Amino acid sequence: MTQTVSDFVWDRLRQWGVSRVYGYPGDGIGGLIAALHRQEGKIAFVQARHEEMAALMASGESRFTNEVGVCIATSGPGAVHVLNGLYDARLDHRPVLALVGQQARSVMGAHYQQDLDLQSLFKDVAGAYVETATVPEQVPHLIDRAYRIAKAERRVTCIILPNDLQIQHMRQPAMEHAMTHSGVGIDMSPALPDANALRQAAAILNAGEKVAMLVGAGALGATDEIIAVAEKLQAGIAKALLGKAAVPDDLPFCTGSIGLLGTSASWDMMQECDTLLMVGSGFPYTEFLPGPGQARGVQIDIDPGMLGLRYPMELNLVGDSAATLAALLPLLEQKSAGSWRRKIEQDVVASWDELAEMASVEADPINPQHVAAQLSARLPDNAIVTADSGTTTVWYARNLLFRRGMMGSVSGRLATMGCAVPYAIAAKFSHPDRPAIALVGDGAMQMNGLGELVTIAKYWREWADPRLIVMVLNNRELAYVTWEERIQQGDPKWPASQDLPDLPYADIAKLMGLDGLRVTEPDQVGLAWERAFAADRPFVLDMVTDPNVPPLPPHITLKQAKGFAGSILAGDPEAGNIVSKTARTLLDAILPGRADG
Repeated sequence: MTQTVSDFVWDRLRQWGVSRVYGYPGDGIGGLIAALHRQEGKIAFVQARHEEMAALMASGESRFTNEVGVCIATSGPGAVHVLNGLYDARLDHRPVLALVGQQARSVMGAHYQQDLDLQSLFKDVAGAYVETATVPEQVPHLIDRAYRIAKAERRVTCIILPNDLQIQHMRQPAMEHAMTHSGVGIDMSPALPDANALRQAAAILNAGEKVAMLVGAGALGATDEIIAVAEKLQAGIAKALLGKAAVPDDLPFCTGSIGLLGTSASWDMMQECDTLLMVGSGFPYTEFLPGPGQARGVQIDIDPGMLGLRYPMELNLVGDSAATLAALLPLLEQKSAGSWRRKIEQDVVASWDELAEMASVEADPINPQHVAAQLSARLPDNAIVTADSGTTTVWYARNLLFRRGMMGSVSGRLATMGCAVPYAIAAKFSHPDRPAIALVGDGAMQMNGLGELVTIAKYWREWADPRLIVMVLNNRELAYVTWEERIQQGDPKWPASQDLPDLPYADIAKLMGLDGLRVTEPDQVGLAWERAFAADRPFVLDMVTDPNVPPLPPHITLKQAKGFAGSILAGDPEAGNIVSKTARTLLDAILPGRADG
């Protein structure tokens, strides 16, 4: 059979190691879909309900495999839909390649149906490499360069393929002028700073008496090296949101998450340290870091553009996290155990006790922190956990104790709603023998999670371990936005904007052939998690929770306290519930002795 351009595209991607593509069909990619059918058994096609979900799945796959995720979208509206998922990948430095259809070359620019300027549309999100194919001879180097850049630079790339070109006979570039020849493969040996830079870093860290470490997504493959360096320096370790799985939470000197979703132990450590070692993190909230001039700083990152961006570091090292820490380790002096490490460990215990106390506060009907705490106690060793943007992210970051071997992710920099379910689906395709848990707010579930239950119902029988648990935090409200308005703006809740309809999520799952349970009492929560983990198919837990439990940062400023008080005085419709039921921790946090500007 004559090979078409589309046949070549999939053959070439197979040579690069691609085994799966996420997408939704359309006539703008008709040739690619037909060729993918001919590849059946070699490259799997996962049909999402929406192109945005396909891109989020590709982003999710890259998070849980560290390989390039691939998605495909048709021309016109399909190309527009895919953008949000690609921005999710771009802002979290995830490698994703998007194949996007276009109308026939003869009508491009003719105000034809679905004829959009795709080159301009994708130039920001896929600015590392976005090109439109015009002749068959061009396609080999487009595929090779797009994939290589995505993998090497952890960027989003895009190839636009007109639909008439997709079905043309494939022609390889000739050995003549104005032709180029490319090949498959890239060596990803870890980058290292030179010996002099490592000695300078060691001198700074050895001089510190109170060393704090902050690790992020770039440190996910450096767990052993991070722990070894922390032991040498007698340092504590705080984790940025995307680095939650980089270090186990059961280490006595791991202070947990940092920032708006962080712990008091992380806050205290950063306020008191005299040296900061930042590894693989672009943590954005500088108010949670030491004040400029308080601490000497060393940062390690593979991306030079992320160095010195959040804190005025004394030394910035370009390098792979694991390799750089391993090379640095022999140069570090062993510090003796002292009051600094003891205080960190005491603060860690106090933080976990504080979280347990907050999870035990009575609510109407269920405290969402209790839901997270009961999950934490039952997480399997090899679990993969995803969380949506909103209050679910807060409880994921603070309340879940990750052990070594667990994986997890959220939409970090973009913080898009609707990411948890597609991430979990990608996790199941990437690791079909591991249980996956998606923590989803009811807003995100209504936005697109319900649709992706269809995808779960379509594919779950292909997974070696069928367990995919979708936990819906059903508080009938866009609760995180409500609290942002209260705390940041001093505005009361506006029900017309914030209230959501109450849907029977578990019953909807059952209609699709899945299983589910609605939970309305606190003493049912633990047993409900156990039932979900024991199920023989994907399971939806409809947890009816209280929206008036505040997702507070570990440190409340006077401005935030005034904002909250102002929202209550302005006539917040939930004022009585907030004050009488769930705000004990909030009121403690904003007492004059603990508040500052």
